Amino acid sequence: MSSRTRARSVKTAAGVHTVRIPRQRGRRSDPFVIVVPERPSLAREALGFVGRGLWTFRRALAPTGLSVLAFLVAGLLHLIAWWSALVIAPVAAVPVVWLLLVQRRRPARSSALAWRIGLATLATLAAVWLALAAGFGPLAGPLALLWLLILIAAQTAWLIIRPSR
Repeated sequence: MSSRTRARSVKTAAGVHTVRIPRQRGRRSDPFVIVVPERPSLAREALGFVGRGLWTFRRALAPTGLSVLAFLVAGLLHLIAWWSALVIAPVAAVPVVWLLLVQRRRPARSSALAWRIGLATLATLAAVWLALAAGFGPLAGPLALLWLLILIAAQTAWLIIRPSR
């Protein structure tokens, strides 16, 4: 039996991956490197699982992502420029103006009108919260609880309105 086909019994530690590379002969015997990745830790596996889940359901969780982003932006605005609340405050009237314009152009009754009023109310509440959080800080007083309630309402409405596949 030749030395090329004979099995060699080399003892390795548990969990070590061995890669056997036959000898290169002739002119094309360029060296090459094989990288064998380590096994990921349990924390890395858990983070990967959570990340894949969030990526899979990214459209369904859009209001949650926007709400967290608004929370962070409000915190930054409060730290950098508290007066930005005075600039944001008039934005709270935009959903009410939208509701009046849409209702005038295309009048709706019953459930469509209820959805329009509900969405305008939710958007107005969110804009008021953003202005107050930028002025006083997102964790001041009941603003954190109001943020959580707006988040739950927006996520619930999104899951009801959004077409499922």
